[in-house]
Amino acid sequence: MLRPPTVQKLLARVPLTRIPLVGHTLDYVADPLGFMRHQHAVGPVVERRMMGLTWTILTGPDACEAALRNADKAFANGPGWGFLVGPFFDRGLMLLDFAEHHRHRLLLQQAFTRPRIEGYVEQLAPAIGRGLDAWQAQGLADGREPFLAYPALKELTLDLATQIFMGGADLADDAELDALNDAFIACVQAGGALVRLDLPGTRWRRAHRGRRLLEDFLRRHLPAKRATEGSDLFSVLCHLRTDDGDTFSDDDVVNHMIFLLMAAHDTSTITVTTALQHLGQHPEWQQRCREESLALPEHPTFAELESLTSLDLVIKESLRLVPPVPALARRTVKDTEVLGVRVPKGRLTAVMVHLSHHLPELWTDPDRFDPERFAADRREDKSHRYAWEPFGGGVHKCLGMAFAGAEVSLILHQLLRRFEWRIDPDYRAPLDYHSLPFPADGLPVELHPYHARTSA
Repeated sequence: MLRPPTVQKLLARVPLTRIPLVGHTLDYVADPLGFMRHQHAVGPVVERRMMGLTWTILTGPDACEAALRNADKAFANGPGWGFLVGPFFDRGLMLLDFAEHHRHRLLLQQAFTRPRIEGYVEQLAPAIGRGLDAWQAQGLADGREPFLAYPALKELTLDLATQIFMGGADLADDAELDALNDAFIACVQAGGALVRLDLPGTRWRRAHRGRRLLEDFLRRHLPAKRATEGSDLFSVLCHLRTDDGDTFSDDDVVNHMIFLLMAAHDTSTITVTTALQHLGQHPEWQQRCREESLALPEHPTFAELESLTSLDLVIKESLRLVPPVPALARRTVKDTEVLGVRVPKGRLTAVMVHLSHHLPELWTDPDRFDPERFAADRREDKSHRYAWEPFGGGVHKCLGMAFAGAEVSLILHQLLRRFEWRIDPDYRAPLDYHSLPFPADGLPVELHPYHARTSA
């Protein structure tokens, strides 16, 4: 078992910002990793006032493991995430628990088998190509103006979600796609709302409107998806069936689609953005990955994607440096203990997985970009079972992580074949943590079409 670092008693008494009701919320939003480090210096299990309530904060791999493995079934996802985003992602897989979660996960697993993912990859590859064609047609990659990578990637992943998850861009025109994108953003950003009431001008109000728009859109198309067996995820969910005849209701399909669209759309965008940044700051890694991609066809198979070993190292390191979900929410359904510290029933709990990715006792020079740390001869991620946990752990470990990895790899693969880019090595992305982390400046990139060098 790892022990928390020893510190002077004085440090343990140094208060962070404390505002009535808000408590330490602003400390987290301003600098999540710094907040986690401060808490861990006090201990791996501490109580803090955040968002108007008392939370138990878990830091370090041992404490996180206790909650994620959840051996005594004391920690529940639904009432934890439900406090943050429950009204907007209600009844999605992440917000279900115990026997009900097990039943839904068994059904959903059929949508993410290897043959299914191979089929999704076949659809994704040309769709990504069309999206990047649009970048070039719009003159976004001429290097004359800084290219804002994050919003462009976010638009691309939403288009992919529309096509691969919902079955085609013909389901929505550009205006409706923009409205869907705004709806997703509103629902995700509600998690950081300080005013959690459906009042005019609040994030909570915008998120309620976003949820209604998403529901209306999916319910409008659901009868057609029930009527035919397509290969898109929406159709697949409508026709999943266990050997015992168990299926999803219309409400189940809508709830899971809203959650899965958010998960695939936002988390993939964040991972590609982080990888793009570091490849732009480390040209040697960009070229190394490009050479592997140029050895494959433009539209590789799932098996061929798995041969991109350098890109895989970069993606893993990007997930370590900026996990798309840096903290996980739980609430206890009974009294329990974590590392000998009592956590009472009904306590909101923050599982701060991000900190484990930056602990020097687990990682060499942990704040440095170093993809080789995941190579077979080092495998620093094996320093602790929960040293690297961007997809969570236990029974709630991300069901779609293989699909997400394929989507991220495909996007980066085609970017590497089409473009080259540069970012100042001293650039530090100003990450906004009001919801999931994203670069507030849009990540400006010097982007050019790639032209293969020929030897004289």
